[in-house]
Amino acid sequence: MAKPSTSAAPDPMVARLRAALGRRAFTEQKMFGGTCFMINGNMLIGTSKRGLLVRVGKGAHAAAAALPHASAMEMGGRSMEGYIRVASEGTATDADLAGWLGRALAFVETLPAKAKLPKRSK
Repeated sequence: MAKPSTSAAPDPMVARLRAALGRRAFTEQKMFGGTCFMINGNMLIGTSKRGLLVRVGKGAHAAAAALPHASAMEMGGRSMEGYIRVASEGTATDADLAGWLGRALAFVETLPAKAKLPKRSK
């Protein structure tokens, strides 16, 4: 009897974000149950089953949360100021996605690069 597959289908949002970031230098990291995209060690934007996670910073939080299909990100019942969750309806078109990516870039590009931590030996 064949074993059922435990691997999930690839998230199409990951491919869309890779394409939208183009030639920009970024890394990917598994976080929050999805894939987060990092620039200079700082979280930029990420995927999750509940929608897109966008880092906009505290100064842009209220305006971004007021946009259609957007809400404050919550973790463990606490609102995470500076982070917005966007429902899938809010990223339906490439223009929608580019708008959210632009908001994230506007904030994250103001942050200093994080130094890479040395790998710990076991």
